[in-house]
Amino acid sequence: MTRGFVLLLAAALLAGCGGKKTHRAAPPVATRPPPASTAPGSASAVPETSLSQAERYRQTQDDGPREAIDVSRIEEPEPKSEPLSRYGNRSPYSVLGRTYEVLPTARGYVERGISSWYGNKFHGYMTSSFEPYDMYKFTAAHKSLPLPSWARVTNLENGKSVVVRVNDRGPFHENRLIDLSYAAAVKIGVWPKGTGLVEVRALMPGEIEPEARVAATVSPPSQRAKPVATPRSAPAGTAAVVQPRIYLQVGAFGEQSNAERAAQRVAAAQLGEVRVVEASVNGRSVRRVRLGPLRDVDEADRLAQELRRLGLGEPRVAID
Repeated sequence: MTRGFVLLLAAALLAGCGGKKTHRAAPPVATRPPPASTAPGSASAVPETSLSQAERYRQTQDDGPREAIDVSRIEEPEPKSEPLSRYGNRSPYSVLGRTYEVLPTARGYVERGISSWYGNKFHGYMTSSFEPYDMYKFTAAHKSLPLPSWARVTNLENGKSVVVRVNDRGPFHENRLIDLSYAAAVKIGVWPKGTGLVEVRALMPGEIEPEARVAATVSPPSQRAKPVATPRSAPAGTAAVVQPRIYLQVGAFGEQSNAERAAQRVAAAQLGEVRVVEASVNGRSVRRVRLGPLRDVDEADRLAQELRRLGLGEPRVAID
């Protein structure tokens, strides 16, 4: 394999998870296990890879398998000590004109954002770590976590969670935090919706996982979201839920006057409610300028594009 082809292939691998996931029709009742030919750990797994990787990535639409699967029969991965992958951990790296840094360790990583998913379009093709992608396993793509690493991904809208092994890079669509495998997306209810508001919490091998808790930041009663009704004893893999709220954060400032000026610029564009939220980060007071709360991910995508067009900065999704 020539060096030029390797570089071309690497670029395709990195860009593969960057597309926007569209809404899909509801799946049929999931009563079947993964097909034997593609079940996790199957020695006879022969994914359909009749198209070259470059040809497959040029397809615009992704989808799941023809028949829904019973994800309850798929075993969640257990964090274990593994060497870093020889591929996919270069830092910094660039994709689509943007540069990203890979974290030196996953320890302590916790972040909230928007999840997307990827499925049949990439099934059987190489991930950024040069492992074949298997949509029937609980895996994920992330821009900055080391490969491989492990994380618990919790759907903030319903409390369902899944442990995933991060072995791929992406998603490179704006405002997306993590790309879940088809199976993982089904497990926590991101599929077939297309996107979901999630918390990603890194897990370290040999360490006891803290009890999962999902709750929005405490707000004044007039602004507090109405909790979703949940059983007194939530089933395994779920957590008590307070309906999350989504914002676009257009800046964070140490000085109140700078934050107010930025807020006034955004307010002048008349895109929605703008607020300055004070927070403490590592003992330092920070004023965050936020637009929202927003109705959904589609509105966040639309307004983020509008903010960039108006030269009002590069917003990031914030979920409380």
